[in-house]
Amino acid sequence: MKLINYIVLIFTLLTTSPRLFCQHPKHQNPKTNVILLMADDLGWGDVGFNGNKNIITPHLDQMSKEGIRFTNFYAAAPLCSPTRASCLTGRNPFRQGIFAAHTGAMRHAEKTIPEILKKAGYQTGFFGKWHLGWIEAEKIESRGHFSPPWQHGFDETFATKSAVPTWNPTQTPYNWKGFGSKEDGSWGGSIYLHNGKPVKDNLDGDDSRIIMDRAIPFIEKAVNDDKAFFAAIWFHAPHEPILAGPEYLAKYPDLPEGQKHYYGCITAMDEQIGRLRAYLKQIGQDKNTLIFFCSDNGPADPVTKKGIASAGPYRGHKHQMWEGGLRVPSIAIWPGQIKSKQTTDYQANTNDYLPTIMDILNINVSKKIPLDGVSLKHLLLEGKAPSRSIPYASGYMRSYSGTELYAYIKGDYKICIPQQKSEMMLFNLKKDPEEKHNLALEKPLLFNEMKSELEKVKQSWRASREGKDYKW
Repeated sequence: MKLINYIVLIFTLLTTSPRLFCQHPKHQNPKTNVILLMADDLGWGDVGFNGNKNIITPHLDQMSKEGIRFTNFYAAAPLCSPTRASCLTGRNPFRQGIFAAHTGAMRHAEKTIPEILKKAGYQTGFFGKWHLGWIEAEKIESRGHFSPPWQHGFDETFATKSAVPTWNPTQTPYNWKGFGSKEDGSWGGSIYLHNGKPVKDNLDGDDSRIIMDRAIPFIEKAVNDDKAFFAAIWFHAPHEPILAGPEYLAKYPDLPEGQKHYYGCITAMDEQIGRLRAYLKQIGQDKNTLIFFCSDNGPADPVTKKGIASAGPYRGHKHQMWEGGLRVPSIAIWPGQIKSKQTTDYQANTNDYLPTIMDILNINVSKKIPLDGVSLKHLLLEGKAPSRSIPYASGYMRSYSGTELYAYIKGDYKICIPQQKSEMMLFNLKKDPEEKHNLALEKPLLFNEMKSELEKVKQSWRASREGKDYKW
């Protein structure tokens, strides 16, 4: 009789109290988790999965094998803040008045991925470099305005306004004389805030690890609370100031010092991405989590010109409309849903994240507000997609320096003003991905047609930022 009672007791505990035996209930939440991973100034050619034989990125390389690798993926702009705005809204940054870094900020009328998913019951978290407005309300600066991530749908935030050193982010690197430098050795630039309050602890060593140390507890809590989660994890690596710790420098003994630090901080970031994936598998959430990875633009000007960074076979770098400034490394992975070992040359971009995520999650998005992205659902889940219905268009403008650059891609053809003091050009990207042969004089009808289409797009952008889309 006692044996029967004991069996009944054990059965009752197993069926009614799963948390006593498993820290993370694995099948309580049927909703799909979503993670946006983004590197900062990572060139197309700065990862192993795009053919770099010298850099050590085993976890990203493995992701590319287990999911889908994009060879033709574009940032919305050739620099950081504008692209970040596109990732969260599905809208070109020119619609939002974000023309360049530190210019404007995320407008509160914009509907973001975390705002939409929060209404659907998701826990939302942001970790890393925000760069879409000030995050310290009392600190008045010359450009931009206060618009922190917690005002745009994020429940949990661990953020800096902009760049910090990629190693020891509270200290000015030795010999660094650029922004944020201080003679006393402290860092005078952006600081980390946790839910709006300055952070004092666990800020030494690798910056990517510091970020992931905050992202993983957020995921753990969401899973323990039986909540689906959305996390934006936006690394600072490999943006200047670029440093790597001793163990990462040691992985590249035969490279020049500058490249040791550049590659080392990328390897450190890759290690944290591997840590994240291992944790998701440990808690039984890997097959329930859709992960996207990309860079916010091409490699930065100084490191590219020194031969440290690489845009792969493409011309140009950050701040330019050449392919090297716009085309970035990109992966999507969702075990069991996205087939492994896929490579696609489909022309996707960061504007596509919002419509893709909402389509996959069966969440309707208002059609009254124009989007510049398209859903990649069929491409991700079926390996095929219809022809792109919204051509890619990009802009970069700074009035004080007279910068006003544009790019417009339709099918195989691209028109662009690639850099300052250059004219509009036409290229066939399929035949000439290195953009060596300007076809503007050879194909005047196509050239003028595409210029006319770009002007219509620019008019639409202007109407949006001047209030057409929202009530003010």
